[in-house]
Amino acid sequence: MSARSEGLEAPVLLEVKGLKKYFPIRKGLLRRVVGQVKAVDGVSFAIRKGETLALVGESGCGKTTVSRCILRAMAPSEGAINFAFEGRTVDLATLPRKRLRPLRRHMQMVFQDPYSSLNPRMVVGDTIGEPLLINGMTDRAERRRRVLELMELVGLPGAAINRFPHAFSGGQRQRIGIARALALNPALIVADEPVSALDVSVQAQILNLLLDLQDRLGLTVLFVAHDLSVVKHVSDRVAVMYVGRIVELAETEALYRRPLHPYTEALLSAAPTPVPGAVSQRIILERDIADPANPPPGCAFHPRCRYAEARCKVERPDMVEVEPGRQVACLRAGELVLRGITDMPHEAV
Repeated sequence: MSARSEGLEAPVLLEVKGLKKYFPIRKGLLRRVVGQVKAVDGVSFAIRKGETLALVGESGCGKTTVSRCILRAMAPSEGAINFAFEGRTVDLATLPRKRLRPLRRHMQMVFQDPYSSLNPRMVVGDTIGEPLLINGMTDRAERRRRVLELMELVGLPGAAINRFPHAFSGGQRQRIGIARALALNPALIVADEPVSALDVSVQAQILNLLLDLQDRLGLTVLFVAHDLSVVKHVSDRVAVMYVGRIVELAETEALYRRPLHPYTEALLSAAPTPVPGAVSQRIILERDIADPANPPPGCAFHPRCRYAEARCKVERPDMVEVEPGRQVACLRAGELVLRGITDMPHEAV
């Protein structure tokens, strides 16, 4: 825990400002643009060195698109992605590809699917060692030593270095993916739902591994997930996304103790409780999630919000700091802080 705690006081490693990613909707014979899917619509946050920030939300909210824009797997439509390394800061959003390639060793990704993310025709040693080879480690013996170190680091037996991916379980394959991501000692790890495809018992093992690696190596992690219960013990702060925007950003302990945004409250109520016999007050959100190609006016969450007022249908809330280190995008944010969200009266629009 010491490395993570120190990370909160460390300098900012990654700062995202006003990030947008729109996908054109084309129709007709001439494929004319008739609209835009606003997958990411003005996202801003910062991650300090040694910190884990969890980015959570329902499927389709844009969290994976945010992670891919940060790594420049896709080019953002607008905004800045400031990445600090080796004493200087660069904007990844506008950096040409030739200048971007040398930076990729400092940013690595752990993928969601441990099966499709590994080449079935490459043995484990070659899979983990490929980043080393690409970045100039041509000595075979030196590369093998490094691969064995990485395998030991993630809890894989060195005897498995010449095995193919089909010989491993899902959890072991994800360990291979983590070892590959760590091969070049990156400054930033983007973990895109790294446990969602695994059994519950294996999820705990991978989460504990990531915690241990962060403490030992001082990793900086952007942890993408759709389940708030998964990120509770691995994150320092949590950013909650809804339809392309962040609606609440807070330290993990504060957010779980007292969610302020109605959407965060609903997500937490859906998380299973580990206490046998405990009865939680589940909040059922009516209506479907808003369409990012045609979001509702005003607050995108207002059609599903049990606290919505008439102004929520026309005014779009901005992120405001309601407490030190805590931001909420809600027109009733002040009331939520003063009275507590569970005491808010139900007011139908």
